[in-house]
Amino acid sequence: MVKEIPIVEIRDLDAGYQGNRVLNKVSLSIMERDFIGIIGPNGGGKTTLIKVLMGVMKPLKGSIKYGIDRSEIGYLPQGNQLDERFPITVREVVASGLKSNMQSAYRLNKAGKDQLDQTLHITGLELLQNRPIGALSGGELQRTLLARAIVSSPRLLVLDEPDTHVDNRFEMELYHLLRDLNKTMTILLVSHDIGTISPYIKSIACVNRDLHYHASNEINEEQLKVYNCPIEIISHGTVPHRVMKTHKH
Repeated sequence: MVKEIPIVEIRDLDAGYQGNRVLNKVSLSIMERDFIGIIGPNGGGKTTLIKVLMGVMKPLKGSIKYGIDRSEIGYLPQGNQLDERFPITVREVVASGLKSNMQSAYRLNKAGKDQLDQTLHITGLELLQNRPIGALSGGELQRTLLARAIVSSPRLLVLDEPDTHVDNRFEMELYHLLRDLNKTMTILLVSHDIGTISPYIKSIACVNRDLHYHASNEINEEQLKVYNCPIEIISHGTVPHRVMKTHKH
């Protein structure tokens, strides 16, 4: 049996800012079709881990090896980095995520057009494609940015708290879409709400300076204590919700 090779292999990684170490000896293997939820307290290092993975930050120690080309990584950062006053349409924003071989300086080739149209369709943006971004709601804008991140069919999709500042309806639509996308791509999802994402993800990485990998989408209070991951769990839906107390670490 051939051993599966990780698409990203992180080993004994230290990272931080100006001598302040935020991540300590972090290791994680990301495999094809994984859907990993990254959870942890504010300041625990979740975004730092993503920055190192994306090549925005250099690690202080350790290694990160890629089994895929970095151009095959789609990224939806935390927060909106677009100037909504800029006169650009939804279609133009999404098209900006296409690979260079799908477009020239002036127009898309047929493959680019087909890929763009398909992405607008699966993200529900067909009727909004000619609308300027300044006329979008928060959910519509986030959907547009997600479409830009996936339009080139990445093998790995990285999302840093994509449900921030969006309504509940878009949030549920987003996670259903991500579950469908996971059939063809690996997903790494940073979230502060394990209760919402747990039905969709396959495994959990708890990040609080260290990283503890949990090979299931179900996790309880005792496991969080062991993993040094002081967060709250809230269950959504018809079951009564349960809020876990914060514990010292």
